[in-house]
Amino acid sequence: MTLQQEGQRSGRRAVRVGRVLMAALAVGILGGCVNVSAPDKPIVIELNINIRQEVVYRLDAQAAKTIEENKDIF
Repeated sequence: MTLQQEGQRSGRRAVRVGRVLMAALAVGILGGCVNVSAPDKPIVIELNINIRQEVVYRLDAQAAKTIEENKDIF
């Protein structure tokens, strides 16, 4: 291995070590910022649901005429 290749390899290793240290530092700094605690009062969810359904139908003129002509079968 040449001296130049060895220098490149140690440079890459230094970059990796630097990234790991920066990540560890970021986790250490941000680690105390998150606080999770349960609420004192229970969570109440009120649901007021109104379901309304309308059925609208229209008969074709021909179908209406057929029904009028044959009232005895309906």
